[in-house]
Amino acid sequence: MSDSSLCKIVIVGGGLTGLSAAFYIRKYYREKGLNPQITVLEKGKKLGGMIETLHRDGFVIEKGPDSFLARKTAMIDLAKELELDHELVQQNPQSKKTYIVSRGKLHPMPGGLVLGIPTEIGPFIRTGLISNIGKIRAALDFVKPARKDAGDESLGHFIERRLGSEVLENVAEPLLAGIYAGDTKQLSLLATFPQFAEVEKAYGSLIRGMMTGRKPVETHTGTKRSAFLTFRQGLQSLIHGLIHELHDVDLRTETEAVAIQAAGQDGYEVELGGGEKLLAGEVVIASPAFAAADLLRPHMDCSLLDTINYVSVANVVLAFDKQDFGTEFDGSGFLVPRKEGRNITACTWTSTKWLHTSPDDKVLLRCYIGRSGAEENVFLPDEELTALVLKDLKEVMGLDAKPLFTEITRLPKSMPQYPVGHLDNIERLQQELRNKLPGVYMTGAAFRGVGMPDCIKQAKELALEMADSR
Repeated sequence: MSDSSLCKIVIVGGGLTGLSAAFYIRKYYREKGLNPQITVLEKGKKLGGMIETLHRDGFVIEKGPDSFLARKTAMIDLAKELELDHELVQQNPQSKKTYIVSRGKLHPMPGGLVLGIPTEIGPFIRTGLISNIGKIRAALDFVKPARKDAGDESLGHFIERRLGSEVLENVAEPLLAGIYAGDTKQLSLLATFPQFAEVEKAYGSLIRGMMTGRKPVETHTGTKRSAFLTFRQGLQSLIHGLIHELHDVDLRTETEAVAIQAAGQDGYEVELGGGEKLLAGEVVIASPAFAAADLLRPHMDCSLLDTINYVSVANVVLAFDKQDFGTEFDGSGFLVPRKEGRNITACTWTSTKWLHTSPDDKVLLRCYIGRSGAEENVFLPDEELTALVLKDLKEVMGLDAKPLFTEITRLPKSMPQYPVGHLDNIERLQQELRNKLPGVYMTGAAFRGVGMPDCIKQAKELALEMADSR
């Protein structure tokens, strides 16, 4: 490989994964005494992928994701490196209660639930979300033997096998599947919640194991407890911080990579939509699985990439005058089980959960549309979609107020679904990629975690692997 291409790196995809990869490759290569020339190619008009914050009339509105799990520390670590950790804010401690819709009514989620699994017996016995028969069935978890087969199974079948169908449908499914906008009966257990399989193996009982393993959640301060964090000026603060730090990186928007070809001793040639060709010693593909497959298909079997389906979702954010609202919130919002047949899958009472997002005399709500098998509403005209959301809010919450404004964000093919066997599939794919195209890598939400901290962690680990191979 010639010296001119030795440290030329092209990153395909300018979302959070791609930008984080650029940040950490630059950092780790420099620690090795190398000066990488990095180019980031983003097909869309902006960097940051789904992360986008709108500031309007005193509101802080997230058009994409709105927060991240504090226990997954990769995002906190990156914020510290960008000197943005002082901007982190925690969830309002008075908004910890979450509701679940059951038979059209809001029921508080029983206390002691950890990832939808009961860890306190009293609140679970008293909840109206599960029938007495359903509670007896869940209690069988204490005596049912653990599964001997260590292979993967679906998340839904696992919960149903341990705790019964009522706990799955009424509690676990809206909570766990909501993270992926997926169908628990299709999602891989080992790729989504591997800790459940580990707990069953170690304790025999899922409930007993989760009770034993409960730990308080600590924020970045190490003192206050908050499961979720965000940034005071919105999640886009992190993207702006990355872009500012990457001032010496060639960041290109509206630029599509259409092909990757071997270029002999120079590594690879990345062809762009306009015909330009970039030489690269290494290529990182940080785009969705279907886009990665288009680039890699001429070189390898991409059928396993094709098994990663994507679900389209939408966010409908509504602002109200508090004086018109007539309701005081005592929680963070509600989840809607699939069996309820509603148009919305969840609603966050944003201005209560995140006090910085709204003026004191206003209210901000955020409703979620679309999940696996029910994506048709995502693409309805704005007026029709808003009407369906307001209908659900009136029937579930009794809300009659007229919104001051509505912000709708559609995210087509944005939520990757991990099928059963996903982790084994990914390992086989990565091995074939190493064999067929050494120096070409792929990473991101399609592979080992859909959350923002997961994407950053994967990018960081890949950057370290690349630097260590030098």
